[in-house]
Amino acid sequence: MHITFAGRRVIVTGAAQGIGRGIAAAFADAGAHVFAFDRDADGLAAVAARAETRALDLGDRAAVLRTVAGVGPVDVLVNCAGGVRGQVARPVEEVPEDDWRVIFQANVDAAFHCAQAVAPGMKAAGWGRIVNISSGAGLRPSLTGIQAYTAAKHALVGLTRQLSFELGPFGITTNSVAPGFVRSNPATERQWESYGPEGQKRLVEGTHTRRLGTPADIANAVLFLASDQASWISGQILSVDGGRS
Repeated sequence: MHITFAGRRVIVTGAAQGIGRGIAAAFADAGAHVFAFDRDADGLAAVAARAETRALDLGDRAAVLRTVAGVGPVDVLVNCAGGVRGQVARPVEEVPEDDWRVIFQANVDAAFHCAQAVAPGMKAAGWGRIVNISSGAGLRPSLTGIQAYTAAKHALVGLTRQLSFELGPFGITTNSVAPGFVRSNPATERQWESYGPEGQKRLVEGTHTRRLGTPADIANAVLFLASDQASWISGQILSVDGGRS
């Protein structure tokens, strides 16, 4: 199966590091014109040679609508922005309201704003792909232990299915990739170190393939779901986790 995105215009959010950076690079390698969105302007410099970059706060709806309008027609949207925003696990009664809300802004609000921005153009074209990067934490309790992260990723799974229902009649598919553990950025490195040797061993042994994932593993799944070959796949949550037990 040969997958190409020649002539396609693709937005990848959260593209400054980790999985998002890997996805942006994979689309560029497949011939796409890539627009890399992130709030981290310095991190975006690493993809500037292969994508047009836009530094913005994706939780700011007005900024998202303005930036997407400036980009022009979009064929594919990959919502990869999110993460834990530097938070660590705490008992539920100790979580401040602001910490709860900022994770929802990063993981759910950002994806919703971007979908709102690209939907009219995709509808007019009669073709589009939206791929949301959720997590195993959107399907079960999170290894992070962060309540807001788990809840936000579950919400992103629900948004994926609702957008599929609403946008499908217009030739737009919406799916989600739920990655397993991927050591791809400072946050995941801190999480990995926190497990210690025994916890790390248990995590790997609890994965059928007996290895952790890579950004390329996730990017490969995203490119398939965004391709012409996946035109009858929508509303699905694809776990890309090596077969977590």
